[in-house]
Amino acid sequence: MPIPTFDRLLRPVLVLATKEPITRNTATEAMIKEFKLSPEDAAHRLASGGSTIRNRVGWAMTFLTKAGLIAKVAPKTYRATPTATEFLQQHPERIRDADLKTIPGYEEAWAAGSAKRREKEIAAGSRGLSEAESTATPHEIIAGQIEALQSDLRGRLLQTIVDQTPEFFERLVLDVLQAMGYGGARENSIQHVGGSGDEGIDGRINQDALGLDQLLVQAKKYRPDRIIDRKEVQAFIGSLAGQGVTKGVFITTSGFQPSAREFIQRGSTTKIVLVDGEMLIDLMLRHGIGVRVAQKFEVHEIDQNYFEEAE
Repeated sequence: MPIPTFDRLLRPVLVLATKEPITRNTATEAMIKEFKLSPEDAAHRLASGGSTIRNRVGWAMTFLTKAGLIAKVAPKTYRATPTATEFLQQHPERIRDADLKTIPGYEEAWAAGSAKRREKEIAAGSRGLSEAESTATPHEIIAGQIEALQSDLRGRLLQTIVDQTPEFFERLVLDVLQAMGYGGARENSIQHVGGSGDEGIDGRINQDALGLDQLLVQAKKYRPDRIIDRKEVQAFIGSLAGQGVTKGVFITTSGFQPSAREFIQRGSTTKIVLVDGEMLIDLMLRHGIGVRVAQKFEVHEIDQNYFEEAE
């Protein structure tokens, strides 16, 4: 039997998740047995070097997660949600991507992995493009799939950050700021301060050798629905004033209420920059913090100038 495509894995993976918690590894082993793959097919590798069947199982789990049919219950571990049983009964033979699209919130779940300013492009590119593949150019198809990969990566990266300890997040934030150039290349220009009695200050950055120009940092690792209000921002400004510092960065994995953003825009001698979860992910990807390049593709085009010069 040939290696099943990811959509043919949707139903058997979901069935498995209703019986026991699954990881990508355990689900892959189960699918190898379910489809009676030969040792050669089970060991088949993608051009990038990864396991073909494991890659497809992983994508099946991603699609099921976006549909709300499985959910994370522990690190790398998923289980079927209460809606899974009814959905399986409604689709007794096979589950297709088109079936998942009937689930409320499915399309929005794909768009949520990217910044709001890119939601429309993702909805049209990463999800809708597959329906229009017959009329899309190869470049459009590639661009759409890259958007899908980036959208999924953003969501998984943010969740991975939320799963870490507050101290880890504080150090991550300082790593990002250092990669952006804050503190320069001087040794000990960035100090992790977080701890009891820190007065809301988690990091201190000296912008000059003598520390005359300082930047203070506050890092809050919150769930996406735990939005930061004006009072927390105001308290941070008070901490800066208490230490005679006029510049600060407030970074969170969640977001800021409009009142918090409006407050810092008022005339004040204290300059505060607010960085929400979406912007933090942007910065991490831009500066290579917590991510690595897994695969590169090159698309060549004819150099018309070369041939024109030959004429």
